[in-house]
Amino acid sequence: MAAPSLSPAGQAAAGPAGGTARIPRRNRAGGRAERWAPLVLVAPAVLIIVGLRLWPLVLGVNFSFTGDGDRNGVLVGLDNYLTLFSDPLFLTALRNVGLLVLLLPVAVAIPGLLATFIYLRVPGHRLYRGVYFFPAVLSPVIVGAIFNLLLAFDGPLNALLGGMGIGPVDWLGDPDVAIFAVVGVHVWGTFGMALVVFLAGFATLDSSLLDAAKVDGASLPQTIWHVIVPSLSRTIQFVFVTTMIGMLTSMFGLIYVMTGGGPEGSTYLPEFYVWIQQGRMNQPALASAASTALFLIMLVVGLAQIGILRRAGKED
Repeated sequence: MAAPSLSPAGQAAAGPAGGTARIPRRNRAGGRAERWAPLVLVAPAVLIIVGLRLWPLVLGVNFSFTGDGDRNGVLVGLDNYLTLFSDPLFLTALRNVGLLVLLLPVAVAIPGLLATFIYLRVPGHRLYRGVYFFPAVLSPVIVGAIFNLLLAFDGPLNALLGGMGIGPVDWLGDPDVAIFAVVGVHVWGTFGMALVVFLAGFATLDSSLLDAAKVDGASLPQTIWHVIVPSLSRTIQFVFVTTMIGMLTSMFGLIYVMTGGGPEGSTYLPEFYVWIQQGRMNQPALASAASTALFLIMLVVGLAQIGILRRAGKED
C-alpha cells in the first residue's frame, strides 16, 4: 500500500528526513508582534508619566540644592534643607502630618462603615449612596466657603450649641481646634470616593461568608471584624494609601479658603508651605526642597502603611 503523500504545508512541518519542524516565517513574525504589542500599547502612558511626572521631579530635586535670590543657580548643598528644619512653620506642618496619620483610621473607617450599611441594604440605601457621594463633586473652594459660614463664631453651629447650653467654639480661630475643623471638612468632602471604592470591593465579597456568620449567630461588629475586614484587606490597603495621599496633597484649597494657614500657622501642611515659599516669598529653591521633603514623606508613610496592613492581614 502506497504511503500517503504530504501536502507542501505538511512537508514544511515535518522537515527534511523527519528532522525538526521548521516554524514558518509568518508564525515567527506573529509571535514577535504579540510580544511587542503590550509594550507598544503602554508606551504612550509611560512616556507621559516620565515626561510630565518623573522628569520634573528629578529637576525639582536638583533645583532644591541651588540657592535663591542672589545665589540663584548656585549649588548650596543642603542649605535649603537645613533652613526647612529650622523654620517653625515647616516644623508645624510636619507635626500636622503626624496628626493626619493618627486621624487616618477614622477617615477610612467612616466610608468603610457607611459602605457596609449600604451593602447590607439598610432602609434607604439607594438614596444614601447618592447623598454620600454628592460632596465629592463639589470644588474644595465651594466646600470651604460653605463651612466658613457654618463654623463662624456667630454661625449656625455655635447657635445650635448655645441652644444646648454649650459655649461657642472658635472653630477656625483657635489654634488648638482649627486643624481638626479643616481635616473634618476635608473628610466630609472626600469620603464619597472612598465609599465607592469600598462598594466595588464588596462586589467581590463572597456572600456565603455573610450567610455563614448569620447562621453562627455573629453580631454585626463580629461580622465586620472577622468576615468583612479580612475579605476586603486589599481594598482597605488601597483606601488607606489614597486617603493619606489626598490629605497631604489635596487640602490646599480648604486651607487657603478657611484659614489661610492660620491661626498662628497652626493649619500649615507641607503643600501649603510650598505655595507660600513659591508664590509669596519668591523662594523657588526652598519650595523645591519642601516639595522633595513632601514626596519623601508620602513615600515613607505609604510604604509603612502597606507593610503594616499586609502584616495584619497575614496574622488574620
